Amino acid sequence: MGCMLSQVAAKFAFFPPSPPTYKIQKRERDGKLSAVAASATTNTTSLPAVPPDNKSLDVLVIDTKRGNKIVAFYLRNPYARLTLLYSHGNAADLGQLYDLFLQLSLSLRVNLIGYDYSGYGASTGKPSEKNTYADIEAVYECLETEYGVSQEDLILYGQSVGSGPTLHLAAKLPRLRGVVLHSAILSGLRVLCHVKFKFCFDIYKNINKIKKVKCPVLVIHGTDDDIVNWLHGNALWKMARDPYEPLWIKGGGHCNLELYPDYIRHLCRFILEMENMTTEIRLKKIRQNMRLQKKRSCAMCASMCCSIKLCRPKCPECSRPKCLKCPPCWKPKCVKCCWRPKCPKCAGSSCCFRNVNWRCCGSGLNGEQDG
Repeated sequence: MGCMLSQVAAKFAFFPPSPPTYKIQKRERDGKLSAVAASATTNTTSLPAVPPDNKSLDVLVIDTKRGNKIVAFYLRNPYARLTLLYSHGNAADLGQLYDLFLQLSLSLRVNLIGYDYSGYGASTGKPSEKNTYADIEAVYECLETEYGVSQEDLILYGQSVGSGPTLHLAAKLPRLRGVVLHSAILSGLRVLCHVKFKFCFDIYKNINKIKKVKCPVLVIHGTDDDIVNWLHGNALWKMARDPYEPLWIKGGGHCNLELYPDYIRHLCRFILEMENMTTEIRLKKIRQNMRLQKKRSCAMCASMCCSIKLCRPKCPECSRPKCLKCPPCWKPKCVKCCWRPKCPKCAGSSCCFRNVNWRCCGSGLNGEQDG
């Protein structure tokens, strides 16, 4: 039942452009892959702004562990120190996003790799939650093996549904440089209705995974988003272990945040700070977060202490429940209380269990008493 409901939820989550806006073909002179715009006629033209001899763009076909072949665009920037792995929204493919990739790579001074999920663009297979997880893992492995990119030099970027695979991978990489969540979702079901419970058939449970991300998290969301409410981004930012200053774009919708000047300005500042974050600074922030979490857990334990009661039988002389952890309630002596641990006279346990009756050895209590 849960699997069937998950498939139904996936149908509401994925809307790949049909037909795809591009296709992949091999160049005759060197055999390398290139992307061309798909048109209704047999004639094809190069994608906009892609020079025929553009050496900064690599078109890749990557195998995933689930047997699909996905297409990725890798854009080099000669001045880049970091790499951005971009997971797009649910109704776009690489052909529509190429111009944006160019702008981000140049403005942010980063290498950028974007990919199409299984069933999107020229990628094979069908779109599903598990397939997107396998897709982003395959792209990360390609970055490691083909381009020598380590997680310390990687920033994950997830837009809308892309926040699902982004947080899935981020939760597995403890030394990741940073994460950007653009119009992100708490979960697939919470986009459709406001629920506070967890369901087994829900998809992209970012509400659980955000707590496992150890690197800085930048959240960008439009206040007038009518598809994914701003409350999703706000909740994710509050639950992040290392939240970066968020960007709430006043009047911004779901698909137009790139048009606002604050968008690229705030991203540039975030990237610059991530570039300047040395190992020493990262370790210092990790220690601070650990100390903060320890204080929070201690405060939580203190507040819960008096709510934890002993489950041992009560003494007929004093029927008050005792607290398990409060020092005043747990003294090593027995004064008319059969569940104190030690007795000052016999140095043994305060009560003996004999013949289904409790016998207390404290002063003033002689003989057997019914338990």
